[in-house]
Amino acid sequence: MTTSDQSSLRRISLFDTTLRDGEQAPGNALSPRQKLELALALEEIGVDVIEAGFPASSPSEYKATALLAKELTTARIATLSRAVHEDVRLAIEAGGTANHHLQILATGSETHLKYKRGIDKAEAVREVVDTMRYATSLGAQNLTLGIEDATRGSDALLRELIEESLAAGANLVVAGDTTGCMTPNEYGALIAKIRSWVGPDIAIATHCHEDLGLSLANALAGIQAGADEVQATLAGIGERAGNTALEELVAVLTYKGHELGACTSAKTESLYHAFEILRRAIGLTPPRNKSIFGVNAFATQAGIHQAGMLREPITYEYIEAARFGRTRSLLVGRNSGRAVLRYVYDEIGLPVDEVMVERLYQDYVANRVNGECIDIQGVRELIVRQQAEAGKARV
Repeated sequence: MTTSDQSSLRRISLFDTTLRDGEQAPGNALSPRQKLELALALEEIGVDVIEAGFPASSPSEYKATALLAKELTTARIATLSRAVHEDVRLAIEAGGTANHHLQILATGSETHLKYKRGIDKAEAVREVVDTMRYATSLGAQNLTLGIEDATRGSDALLRELIEESLAAGANLVVAGDTTGCMTPNEYGALIAKIRSWVGPDIAIATHCHEDLGLSLANALAGIQAGADEVQATLAGIGERAGNTALEELVAVLTYKGHELGACTSAKTESLYHAFEILRRAIGLTPPRNKSIFGVNAFATQAGIHQAGMLREPITYEYIEAARFGRTRSLLVGRNSGRAVLRYVYDEIGLPVDEVMVERLYQDYVANRVNGECIDIQGVRELIVRQQAEAGKARV
């Protein structure tokens, strides 16, 4: 999508929470220096806001926040604080006020009020409003109301939290589908409802979880219902099943922006580099079947697919590998055909030897008993070796 194509579309703000929600999942711990390296890669992508962490939770989180606040130049930082004065004081001390999105966590459902907090609605609203006012007194310029478990809260609770927080200085509302319990229709309806309460000038963000496998679909429904920002993580890492995957969101906005009426200015080609940094930092094994970052996202060994792609890649490749920093790979395995073997002959400048093609097919394709594949370089070496052996035999 060109810049001119995007002129009539709403630009969606990208809020990355890899360093906070993503890190909360077991096994995902990051040091402050690792957070900085990853944050700089996210900034290169064009992410608008990078959540550094929860400064009041540990010295490491505090240090990471201060480090990002100092080093980032185009992206803004964000932090998470409970509705507690000391949390806010530490967050502002670490991250400053100018380019810092201070998120204050609100208890957004009666379920959490009763079983987690042991407080009533009035107290939930009072503590958030009081903390918002305290943050304002310290000079906070970007105050976010982060509503935890908003998707299970009553209208009465949500509306009072939102309206009172806006009156106290908040300028952005995050609707958290904390348990990942909603369908796109339900979540879109919630965002539309919140939009009707806050009017056109207050920003709304989505924060969706993957428990039902619907986090991206819910975020897209939120965009269509009027959300301005999406909170996401690289590779969708995060609590339990994870969060909206940043790379998938960017891919959809890149290829389907006109259908959604929204766009992104993210540099798609920089996404995989950021993923590689994350993968090394937390020891993440890339899944085979995940879009964009998956091992097989741009690989095929199926003969019918390969025959089409060798003529024109668009036959089976809707998302362009190079556009996302990846490389297309054709692999030879038990489901491959003869077309890819002939292709390699042409590629290395040898006349196609149909006898050799059939021999290679029988030896390395048709009778393969496992799922292992040979890459194109391996096929080249086989062909060259067999041609050399055939030449010797003729001599």
